[in-house]
Amino acid sequence: MYKDLFRHSLRALVRQKSYVFINILGLATGIACSLIITLFIIHELSYDNYHEKKDRIYRLILNGKISGQEVKVVSTASPIGPTMKAELPEVENFLRINGWGETIVKYEEAFFTEDYFMEADSSFFEFFSVPLIRGNKKTALTAPHTLVISETTAAKIFGSADPINKMLRVGTDSTRYRITGVFRDIPETTHFEANMIGSFMTNPRANDKEWLSNSFSTYVLLNPEARPESVNAKMDGMIVKYVGPQILKYLGISIKDFLTQGNKYNIYLQPLSEIHLDPSIQQDLKPAGDPKYLWIFGSIAVLIILIAAMNFMNLSTAQASKRAKEIGIKKVVGSSRGILIGQFITETILLSFLALMVAVMITEISLPYFNKLLDLRLNIGYFANWYTIPALLGLSLFIGILAGSYPAFYMSSFNPYTVLKGKLRSSRGNINLRSVLVVLQFAISIVLISGTLIMFRQIRFMLNKDLGFDKENVLVIQRADAIGSHINDFKTTLAKIPGIISVTASTAVPGHGNNNNGYTIKGRPEETFLMQTNWVDFDYLKVYGHKMLAGRFFEKPNATDVDACIINQEAAKDFALVKPFETRIIRTDGNGETQTVLPVVGVVKDFHFESLRSEITPHVMMFKTEDIQWGYFSIRLSPSASQQTIREIEKTWQNFTGNDPMQYFFMDKDVEQMYKAERQNANLAIVFTVIAILIAALGLYGLTSFTVQQRTREIGIRKTFGASVGRIWYMIAKEILILLSISLAIALPLIYLVADNWLSNYHYRINPGAADFIYGFAIAVFIAITTISYRAIRAALENPAVSLRYE
Repeated sequence: MYKDLFRHSLRALVRQKSYVFINILGLATGIACSLIITLFIIHELSYDNYHEKKDRIYRLILNGKISGQEVKVVSTASPIGPTMKAELPEVENFLRINGWGETIVKYEEAFFTEDYFMEADSSFFEFFSVPLIRGNKKTALTAPHTLVISETTAAKIFGSADPINKMLRVGTDSTRYRITGVFRDIPETTHFEANMIGSFMTNPRANDKEWLSNSFSTYVLLNPEARPESVNAKMDGMIVKYVGPQILKYLGISIKDFLTQGNKYNIYLQPLSEIHLDPSIQQDLKPAGDPKYLWIFGSIAVLIILIAAMNFMNLSTAQASKRAKEIGIKKVVGSSRGILIGQFITETILLSFLALMVAVMITEISLPYFNKLLDLRLNIGYFANWYTIPALLGLSLFIGILAGSYPAFYMSSFNPYTVLKGKLRSSRGNINLRSVLVVLQFAISIVLISGTLIMFRQIRFMLNKDLGFDKENVLVIQRADAIGSHINDFKTTLAKIPGIISVTASTAVPGHGNNNNGYTIKGRPEETFLMQTNWVDFDYLKVYGHKMLAGRFFEKPNATDVDACIINQEAAKDFALVKPFETRIIRTDGNGETQTVLPVVGVVKDFHFESLRSEITPHVMMFKTEDIQWGYFSIRLSPSASQQTIREIEKTWQNFTGNDPMQYFFMDKDVEQMYKAERQNANLAIVFTVIAILIAALGLYGLTSFTVQQRTREIGIRKTFGASVGRIWYMIAKEILILLSISLAIALPLIYLVADNWLSNYHYRINPGAADFIYGFAIAVFIAITTISYRAIRAALENPAVSLRYE
């Protein structure tokens, strides 16, 4: 029975070549898109899943609030991990990580740029399942100035030679590091990146007792029976015990009074599994993914599959009349309705399996493009997991049943007497269903088009918005500490190079902040104020072009400026500084014993120091003396500066640093890089939107073709009585245009809800306007009209004598 069912289904498909081609192409494209999106979602959800102790590993998050400014950061104090292990029975061990980022490494006379250097405690290999293929994982990072390197890094620096016990110079450290191990490359699906890991004991703050100096990522490994809620409940007591005395020391108030003022100082545990998809946490070791995009692309995958399934239903029911006699004859010779339903669903499943094979080929061909677009290494891995192939077959089976059920039940319901007499007419219910499916298809298409347009408008807004400083033609050199105490000499030498307008040294530059500090204001001792801090020199304003709202910038003739400060207008507003030049900001040094009183000499117009996702916060600039050697050099180039200018800068740098490679970036490109994820996701969205529209258009073309076939004689009669080509085109297109108008009405509220939800990620954002909806509708109408016009006009131009003979 099943063999006959399969044979009859296969023969039926062979007889319907054009119908089969359109459906396979539509279904295959939909399945391919869904496969790629599914691979992306699985990739994002699989972060850190490979660690054996993943369910017991937690990261500490500092949730602080001062003067109304709330932050959630991974930065914690050095002593918190050791203290938790010593005092909390739930904590089995701790791990501290300090990410350096890009670092210069020297072996013998060769220099190497390592992108991801970090410091970690010796417990690193106990926490994370990163195999150490050379060395002892328990002792590899116990001693200061020891490090382990990745396989790839070992091959790059040492080739086939044994790297163990080789000595490297790291950064500007005069003491060489000894290599004690080689680890397998860390998988991409890890929330941090590292190709070199140095011992945390090298860090001068490894044994620090300061609880208010938050600079490191801290992890804890809980005992198997411990619960994170129990640890969280004990953190308040630990904060009162250790942070409280230091708040009193530095700010002069008790922690009780500090919290009573509306401030907050809370530390809680974040499960390892939640790290990658939590973009609310700042200063992460690796940019977090946004779960909203998983929902967006997951929804797109489902919508594309639905569009493909709707196409199938539309085309199947529309061409039912072509199979009416076949169905009538089968019923007359004894075929039951159940057998016919089985045949039609089997046909659909066969189509779906053929579409799956085509989809796999499409996926394999297009994956390299998507991997390049997303900077990922996605692959299907057919035999990597036991469930991959069954899942693909299951997806194909599901789509086949989903798309084929209604057409099967509809066509099997035909009355054999009616169809054999040639009296079959499309029922109103069938026509209405086809109309509903077209409306849904194009409502989805309008939502996707308008949503993509809004995404690109927001990205363009972010890239073109006035940031409050001039980002063009600014070259930024990293690792200023490599110059040592020769900062002024270096600047003077650079200023002589043709093409350089001005040079400045600072501890931070836009997009690369590194200090959030607490301050008090003279006369308001019980209040604490949090500000982004940047130490800058006299030339900072010349390079970045900030606008002064009041007062002045630092000036060389004013010797007292070394103990003055400049604030932004947000600080003046947030702190209610009615007379800012009468304000004295008080900074307490690291030991809590020395206070520096800083008069405000200028107020700078607000500028975006971080991305437009973040709100502008209070900012203070203090004068950078030569003893502050770390940070950046920023160089304003003339628009006509050439590569020769950059080569001269590099040559000067090497003369001052003993041939160290110069690490640098251009500020405008760096600002663009802040929105890399948005651009990637927007490009991905437009690709899938185009595909969804093409699938819908493919179905619309097929539907129009069948409509024209059914009305061929009517068209011939109308032409005989003088109907023009335009009139016949309007007759065929009218229904589609009405349905598109209904689609717009359905799409409008959906577009607004989706766009508003996505734009809520950005503090500075566009507002969706009527143009976004109109453009989306106009594009959908254009595609629909283009799709149906070819078939409709061709039918209108046919000789009416031929049309009238059509059966």
